[in-house]
Amino acid sequence: MARNLEELKQTLGFPGPWSKRLDEAMTHRSYAVENNLAYDNQRLEFLGDAVLEIILTEYLFHLYPDAPEGEMTKMRSALVREPALARLARKLRLGDYLRTGRGERDAGGADRDSTLADLFEATLGAFYLDAGFDVVRDFMLRLAREEFPDPRSLLTTLNPKGLLQEYSQRRWGTTPEYSVLHTSGPEHLPVYDVEVHLHGYIATGRAASRKHAESEAAKNLYRFLVKQEKCPC
Repeated sequence: MARNLEELKQTLGFPGPWSKRLDEAMTHRSYAVENNLAYDNQRLEFLGDAVLEIILTEYLFHLYPDAPEGEMTKMRSALVREPALARLARKLRLGDYLRTGRGERDAGGADRDSTLADLFEATLGAFYLDAGFDVVRDFMLRLAREEFPDPRSLLTTLNPKGLLQEYSQRRWGTTPEYSVLHTSGPEHLPVYDVEVHLHGYIATGRAASRKHAESEAAKNLYRFLVKQEKCPC
């Protein structure tokens, strides 16, 4: 059962008055269908997405005064990807307040990255309508500074295989090689363990698909190589 929204209102830090919009933000489409409601949180998600974009644009603009437009665009893309927004939703425990249909709940939908990312945007949309832009911006900027003090570090999450390939071509004139070590788990929920080799270096990755496992391995190796390159020892 979803928790009392009064707790969430205190977490968000806006004394009110609150409308019914926050309740709407916590309403998943599956719950709306099962209970014949005329609303769900999708419209608020649409609004919250736009509010989030301008707030994060301002954040990056001031945080990196010398960054070119292209780099800021990539950092903003990393900040609004599902894993980043789901991380913020989990910090606020938004999934505890989400109302879902029985099937969605039994499938663990309230803890799925895609669901949580949408929920965070819907919450932001409701917060914006009830509290106004300045209050929401201050809240979001505090959250961003706490969780993502250096958004540049997120760039490896966008296209780690591409970053690793660019790095290897520039440094050694070669390309990484990927291989599947083994797969495990049931047929409908496989887990892939992948290894990447590059110029004598090796890293591994694990995920529910070969593509994502390769990306995880590439990210791990890229971060190691960059850290080693910067090390003065």
